[in-house]
Amino acid sequence: MGTAKRQPWVVGVSGASGTPYAASVIRALLAAGEAVDLIVSRAARLTILDETGISFRDAHWRADLARWLGTEDGLDDVRYWSAGDFAAGPSSGSYPAKGMLVVPATTGAVAGIALGLSKDLLQRVASVTLKERRPLVVCVRETPLNGVTLKHLVELDAQGAVVLPAAPGFYAGGSTVRELVDFVAGRVLDAVDVPHSLYLRWEGELGAAAREAGDGQAAGAEGE
Repeated sequence: MGTAKRQPWVVGVSGASGTPYAASVIRALLAAGEAVDLIVSRAARLTILDETGISFRDAHWRADLARWLGTEDGLDDVRYWSAGDFAAGPSSGSYPAKGMLVVPATTGAVAGIALGLSKDLLQRVASVTLKERRPLVVCVRETPLNGVTLKHLVELDAQGAVVLPAAPGFYAGGSTVRELVDFVAGRVLDAVDVPHSLYLRWEGELGAAAREAGDGQAAGAEGE
């Protein structure tokens, strides 16, 4: 019997503020047993450095990724591609990717993907994902949005992408930054049917999440 073919999700990280969203998505994909192909744009490297103090380097990507994620678990299932490498595997439609998640997405990346500019590998892979009719989630992180960007987002929707603003919901009882980040990451994974336990789901009962969070805190206090 032959070995199963590796079929990863491509995660593209652009230079928008919000790199914790990307880290949460990657951790959850690996926890779900999914393989990940990672593309970090040049601008995203500066954002990661600014938001975390971590330098993300091509030659040391594995060690830098472990520092960024806060764990080495699952890194054997990660393949890294430089943003300038147009010969990378995912640049071809014949590469067996499941789809792509752009988290976070700058308005520049949104424009490049919508117009098919392919200015770097991230945009090229997104265009390939659309032409191959694979799932594409664009987690745009910008506010306010001007008319040009709104038109680009409508164009992406028309081409079959899921436009998912980085807008955390509070009904799940999140009260910390990590919980609100995980909510957005969870919604990204919901869009591509990847199982996770990043947030409490709405079940039609008002106040249920707040009560569950309170019960968890009380149980933690009793165990101290």
